[in-house]
Amino acid sequence: MLRMTDYIKKSLEPNSHLHADKHYQERMLIWNITNDCNLSCGHCYSSSGKREKDEKIMPALVSSTVKSLKKAKVRAVILSGGEPLMSPYIFDIAKILKDESFAVSLSTNGTMINESNLSDIKSLFNYVGISIDGSEKTHDGFRKKEGAYKASIKSLRLLKANGINAGLRTSLTYYNYKDIGFIFKLAERENVKKIYFSHLVYSGRGGGISEINKKINKKISLYIAGMAFNYIKKGIPISIVTGNNEPDAILLLAMFKRFYPEFYKNMYNKILNWGGNQSGGRIVNIDYSGFVKPDPFFQYKAGNIKEKDFFEIISNDKLFSELRQTPRKLKGRCEKCKYLRICNGGSRARAYAVYEDYFQEDPACFI
Repeated sequence: MLRMTDYIKKSLEPNSHLHADKHYQERMLIWNITNDCNLSCGHCYSSSGKREKDEKIMPALVSSTVKSLKKAKVRAVILSGGEPLMSPYIFDIAKILKDESFAVSLSTNGTMINESNLSDIKSLFNYVGISIDGSEKTHDGFRKKEGAYKASIKSLRLLKANGINAGLRTSLTYYNYKDIGFIFKLAERENVKKIYFSHLVYSGRGGGISEINKKINKKISLYIAGMAFNYIKKGIPISIVTGNNEPDAILLLAMFKRFYPEFYKNMYNKILNWGGNQSGGRIVNIDYSGFVKPDPFFQYKAGNIKEKDFFEIISNDKLFSELRQTPRKLKGRCEKCKYLRICNGGSRARAYAVYEDYFQEDPACFI
């Protein structure tokens, strides 16, 4: 994830180069605790949906894995799905992780938050990300359910009214990129402090969606980066983060150099330390069956925590080791690209979806 706003702000601070960024040394785990979902979204990377029998992560498995997660320097855990609130064990799992001092976040479609579970959400989660794809018409079309948008906005307001840290999550595709301006206006209107834009990765049902062409994709990234600078200039406290499109950092750097040339070295060093795509490195995934993957979009499964220790899996697996190489040994346009140290080759799952090779170029790269 590229924390655009944070990197801009920190780079403008005096002696910015002396401040260590703690998250560079820590891992984030995305844990899909269920694949059950009350919606059937067209861009879902895990092809989630309502199931009579759904394999779910059990609290006992989480408890037995905690020690290994700490050994692997996992600091933050995002509980996702499917729809994680469909799991009857969601709050038991969150409490186990919270009690063990992990920073725990909830990634939800926002349709199942209500007064009955609000207290648990407030006490157990550091952050709640609500998925909104655009305007009401766009969102409900994506979610294949009329009223989904209103339900999610109602939940967002309920969270905000009760002092719960909540933000927006938007998946960018060919069908909703024109709604990006709407997302920014919505965040401003609802006093949201964070927007996370996730670029499409061709996984699950998302594999059947037409991708934004590179020219449009670049314009979108420039627009999002421009809004980050605009918010900082105007003092608007909204943090902008992008994911699954690490070449965004190259555009961000170029824009920063135009606006703040005297601080460019600070920004350049921060981006280098960030290191681009971190799937298999600082980003790791466990799916609803217990399989360990470099990120949720990968088809590849390195092992299962029901059978083997998590730390041992990620430490000894060949693909994980290759993904952690800096710079990665990539093919195609990435092989000799002068920006490889910045983006680290972008999405490996997207490369595999097109070329069936995790070390080919990212087909969505617009550089």
